Amino acid sequence: MPIPVISIARMREWEAATWAAGQTEAEVIRRVGKRVARRARRLTRAGDTILFLLGKGHNGEDARAAAKQLEDRRAEVLEMFLPDTDLLPLESALKEKPALIVDGLFGLGLNRPLSEAWQKIIAAINSSKIPVLAIDVPSGLNADTGDTSGGAIIAAVTLTVGAPKTGLLAPAAGPFVGRLEVADDVGLAPCPATAELQWTQPEDFDGFPPLRPAAGHKGDFGHPAIIAGSFGYHGAAVLAARGAQRAQPGLVTLLTQENVFYPVAGQLQAAMVNLWTPAVKFPATTSALLVGPGLAGAELLDELRVVLRHWWRDWEHPLVVDAGALDLLSAEGFAKKFIRVLTPHPGEAARLLNTTPQRVQADRAKALREISRRFGNCWVVLKGQQTLVGRAGEEIFVNPTGNAHLAQGGSGDLLAGYIAGLLAQPALQAGVGKTLRYAVWQHGAAADRLQALRSNWVVEDLAAELGNAR
Repeated sequence: MPIPVISIARMREWEAATWAAGQTEAEVIRRVGKRVARRARRLTRAGDTILFLLGKGHNGEDARAAAKQLEDRRAEVLEMFLPDTDLLPLESALKEKPALIVDGLFGLGLNRPLSEAWQKIIAAINSSKIPVLAIDVPSGLNADTGDTSGGAIIAAVTLTVGAPKTGLLAPAAGPFVGRLEVADDVGLAPCPATAELQWTQPEDFDGFPPLRPAAGHKGDFGHPAIIAGSFGYHGAAVLAARGAQRAQPGLVTLLTQENVFYPVAGQLQAAMVNLWTPAVKFPATTSALLVGPGLAGAELLDELRVVLRHWWRDWEHPLVVDAGALDLLSAEGFAKKFIRVLTPHPGEAARLLNTTPQRVQADRAKALREISRRFGNCWVVLKGQQTLVGRAGEEIFVNPTGNAHLAQGGSGDLLAGYIAGLLAQPALQAGVGKTLRYAVWQHGAAADRLQALRSNWVVEDLAAELGNAR
């Protein structure tokens, strides 16, 4: 089940409900320690030293519990209760170059600016450039607002307990939080809170997509058509087609410009490639349409503008609009039964809303809802760190997978094609939100797997890995 993104107050209520149900704090701390130790092992190698920094609160107890549950690692525990005198022992420990620091200094209860002594301690940790695993929240960061209190630890990974806190998703918090993960199996009672934002879990996709019937044939699994590619951007068309193929629809048709037809067709085997003209007739079996990857040039865009607006209103199958085609839309609705999806990055979202990328990033959920409302309550995939999926008036889902190495040309083209390939399949059209969440989750998970295997992967590698996560 997805996990609600909650405030500190809701977290405190959740903890109180857990203690009232008979669970003990000691048992939860033990379980949190186990999860922290497991994550610390994944971030290190056998024989490495891990430095555990312990504060006075529950985070310090969590860190102590983790230090006792390590295997094949050397745990060095440093209690930091007296900041005026703890800097020298810390600097000495940092000179030994541990492989990882586990931050258990401050938790959710920090509600005051940091003293100068604590600021120096945090500055020393950050300047060491040693990777940090933060427990619950990077020390110094306000988990409600994402603001810092005179400084905050810069974590590579933040393992938050129970549920994500609202401040950890704030734009200003990103550089400190690093990769956000959730330790949800620590013995807490069922979460009583509800929230606008929901954190996607891998378990949300158990049994999804559904098994295909053994007697199924190409005609059962859909046929996306893709309008993509132009001079100088033919690779976007190829990647979109490959993304669609990774979703395994029955057929894929790519329509592209005459001046890039041969380089595009020469790189594709199973996908059918044809020329795009405004008078083109889609194959009778077409069950979804993607427009946008690699489209450029005033004449081409002018030709598309009129027909795209017609398709937006009247096309009876799923329509996905991406990249250059986003600028061709006008704010208008469509029949409620139709499936419409926009896939902007923050810059494209800003153009759709006549605002700036900074304002989009300042409140991504609000921007998503405004885009959805403006374009007829369509579905929106707002790309970026922790991509959002949703539409106006409904819950918005936060994607946990992916990393900064997805910031490569062609990554979005691949995702758009994958979405179209999934939505072309009749079995995946009934639950559009889940299908979109699955596409985004798989896209990020593929990048995470590649990054774990090698540091120099490219988008062509992502195309080969896409859809393989379990």
